[in-house]
Amino acid sequence: MNMDTSLTPIKPSDFGPPQARHLMLRAGFGAGPHEIAQLAELEPQQAIRQLLKTPSTEIAIADIDPDVIHPPTAEERERFMRARKNNDEAARSEARRIINERRAQDRRMLADLRRWWVRLMIDTRSPLQEKLVLLWHSHFASRHRNVRDTFLMYQQNQLFREHAAGSFADLARAVVRDPAMLKFLNNDKNNKRKPNENLAREFMELFTLGEGNYSEDDIKQGARALTGYHVDDNDFVFHDRRHDKARKTVLGETGKFDGDDFVDVLLDQPACSRYIALKLYRHFVADVSDHLDEVPGPHKAVIQRIATMLRKNNYQITPVLKTLFLSKHFYDPKIVGQKIKSPAQLVIGTARSLNTPTRSLGTLSDGMRIMGQDLFDPPSVAGWDGGRSWINTSTLFTRQNVCTYLITGKDPRKKKWNRNQTGFDPMPLLANLDSHEPKPVVDHLVNFMLGEHTPASRREPLVKFMQDRSKGVTPDSMIALLTLITAMPEYQLC
Repeated sequence: MNMDTSLTPIKPSDFGPPQARHLMLRAGFGAGPHEIAQLAELEPQQAIRQLLKTPSTEIAIADIDPDVIHPPTAEERERFMRARKNNDEAARSEARRIINERRAQDRRMLADLRRWWVRLMIDTRSPLQEKLVLLWHSHFASRHRNVRDTFLMYQQNQLFREHAAGSFADLARAVVRDPAMLKFLNNDKNNKRKPNENLAREFMELFTLGEGNYSEDDIKQGARALTGYHVDDNDFVFHDRRHDKARKTVLGETGKFDGDDFVDVLLDQPACSRYIALKLYRHFVADVSDHLDEVPGPHKAVIQRIATMLRKNNYQITPVLKTLFLSKHFYDPKIVGQKIKSPAQLVIGTARSLNTPTRSLGTLSDGMRIMGQDLFDPPSVAGWDGGRSWINTSTLFTRQNVCTYLITGKDPRKKKWNRNQTGFDPMPLLANLDSHEPKPVVDHLVNFMLGEHTPASRREPLVKFMQDRSKGVTPDSMIALLTLITAMPEYQLC
């Protein structure tokens, strides 16, 4: 059976609980049975409109001190210079101690920031927004271990949230002024006397065009356009005297370009819309290659049409997502249940869909790091590879442990555990189920957690497990059943 590559909207008669479940998994992190049932009662257009509605002002502000990491004051510089001049080792040692304490405080704030974002993803009423923030965090990847300033990472996170489903063009222009990015790629050292090519190179290769769509000379010329784009403490600053005002030629366009002009030249390239369309497709639809020429034909045809939409809509993300989430292609059987969950998708999705107690946010954040997704510290400027890179023997073990921890409260790092103190009542998951006999219960939970396409052969061992429970369907047996389902290979997919 061929894949449906049509972007024609799905018929209302074809939109039910399975499609609502799929939509909430891909456009968010998942949802509970009641929320899925409510969404399934809507027309597809209404469901998408509800998902894409302007986020509320519910977003909590993280308690991050902007002044922990800061340039030395005039007094501090004077004191340090005097200590050097007088060879005062005690004073120099004290200065180093203060710097090290600030860095230690900054690392503690980073842990707080990770916990804050995990909590926000679990609690948000705008899951699509957070799903997009994750995309832009990986796409415009910056690493705290290089930036070494938690407030700048938080500021960048809020930038992604502000532009999440807006204009990619506006976001790209904002990123060339983002202090975290400028520090990460050393553009704060880029001046006309000695241009630094890092930001220009990555903007072309990883942020807008992809490999093979520019030359080394384009990078050199782009670096000149970005001269003078620097950082002053927590703020972007443009140093006019350090900016190269001469003419530059980038991708065949010539002018006295600055950073905005540089970005505009890149956005005008057909390769840019194709590259961003591929990124959106990989994030929301399928685990295809990140090189368009290696993407199978049916997938590539859809990506090309998305790219055309991006260009026609001046890189506005919302119209593209609306078309994609309504399309027949999005709900094709070869798309549904075929994407590997990222660590964030697994952790946040399990918490949101099962409505488990919010366990230790630090433990959940650590679990995501062990599974390969360390928030605010992606592996490189290329972000996370995603797809099959999430799965190996080590991460599978952690994936199961984290799901078990969410359901039971059992921390795998601790030996002692009181099974009577899970703090989780799973029975509301069966609230709309008429029968609490083993088979209906298993079918209900499997359809909800794994999908209706799950064959009978995969359900039968679960039914037998529940039939063997002497007390039938109870909170304890339900917790055991949920633990078994989350340990199944199919649960790693969405």
